[in-house]
Amino acid sequence: MITFFLSILALVLGYLFYGRLVERIFGSDPTRQTPAETLNDGVDFVPLKWGKIFLIQFLNIAGLGPIFGAIAGAVWGPVAFLWIVLGCVFAGAAHDYFSGMMSLRMDGLSIPEIVGRIMGNGTKQFMRGFTVAMMILVGAVFIIGPAKILSGLTAGFMDVTIWAVIIFIYYVLATLLPIDKLIGRIYPFFGFAMLFMAVGIGGTMIYNGLPIPELSIDNFRNMNANASSFPIFPMLFVTIACGAISGFHSTQSPLMARCMTNEKYGRRVFYGAMITEGLVALIWAAVAMSFFGGVKELNSTMAEHQGNAAWIVNEISNSLLGRFGAVLAIIGVVAAPITSGDTAFRSARLIVADFLKLRQDLIRNRLYITIPLFVLGFLLTQVDFSIIWRYMAWSNQTLATIVLWTIAVYLLNERKFYWVMLIPAVFMTAVVSSYIMVAPEGLSLKPLIGNITGASIAILSLIAFLLYALKRKTSQKAIN
Repeated sequence: MITFFLSILALVLGYLFYGRLVERIFGSDPTRQTPAETLNDGVDFVPLKWGKIFLIQFLNIAGLGPIFGAIAGAVWGPVAFLWIVLGCVFAGAAHDYFSGMMSLRMDGLSIPEIVGRIMGNGTKQFMRGFTVAMMILVGAVFIIGPAKILSGLTAGFMDVTIWAVIIFIYYVLATLLPIDKLIGRIYPFFGFAMLFMAVGIGGTMIYNGLPIPELSIDNFRNMNANASSFPIFPMLFVTIACGAISGFHSTQSPLMARCMTNEKYGRRVFYGAMITEGLVALIWAAVAMSFFGGVKELNSTMAEHQGNAAWIVNEISNSLLGRFGAVLAIIGVVAAPITSGDTAFRSARLIVADFLKLRQDLIRNRLYITIPLFVLGFLLTQVDFSIIWRYMAWSNQTLATIVLWTIAVYLLNERKFYWVMLIPAVFMTAVVSSYIMVAPEGLSLKPLIGNITGASIAILSLIAFLLYALKRKTSQKAIN
């Protein structure tokens, strides 16, 4: 368990020290007024206490990714711990912090508008379409996923379709109503269930002494049963997204930026929520590797159940927590995607409203946008879940990559230390480029060719950025 405990310690230290460094680089100013104060509309711009904002942000970003993704990523072995920690501290949490704080400084703008303001109008138009499409994709996934889990608890009288309809109705209400009327009131219950799930599973795992594999020299390798077809790079880095870095989070941070009353809460809310999600991912990765007897046995179990992570969750929860505890744990697992799905649709509404410039304090304007979004979301629920999930995973990391580059340019323009985001941007460019080259849903090239191509694209992107930085520096000297 040494690797597991050291990973937890690393995440905590990352928040305390690296999070403070990121905050200092951005230049948080507690004396500035926030959009919640200057643009209060009683619907989306609503002042909330930072504790409630943290809870909402955590539940918004903690969808199926840190649970299902961590379980799926555990088949590669203890190397998954390394990616969760390093990805979370140096990429994911910083990505979430900067995207949230940039929105806070730009009157609560949604991420496509932020990207457009920094990267240009062409990029803005692409991001508008890409981000809305991804939000609908996420919303559809987070209808099907929790509906399948709930149907397993109510087998015989409530099937997947009934649960999907119930979740769908809730999503419509959560998208339309003011943020403090439904989301702000129901999230405390979901938050308790989510925290119980993580603490309960983690505590029971430790108490029972389950044999969590260590990240040793022998285990620092690809332990996937089909290692030749699923190399660690880039497959692991897309499979475990929400527990390390996720572009979806940048679409959620502006929602909370519109409710924050002081910039000093930014590190607690944005950086802190991502670190908390990393802890959840660590717990599920660890219990997945240990519960069935080891990584080899996990691979066999996943193969036997066609990669059904929901079955894994149910089996682990029932065995470790008993029937009552398992029900609470499952509610926590269900709460995670539901509280991301509702705000995915809400984010889509706000993104569309931003570029159409439709006031959202009028219910009819919210309906004009919401109805088409949910029609598209419903149609996507009819597509095979595994297909939607794979495309969502790559789209998610591609969005993260675009936002990382945007933050790097923003820091450069502001004459701040841009390397803090430039390095993750280059790395994630290599990940998403390589993935689309080698993945079955991509070009299916051999890993060596795909990885060389991905690395080449990343290097060219770095060169282009450095040339832009040099040109900007030269222009500034000329002006001075």
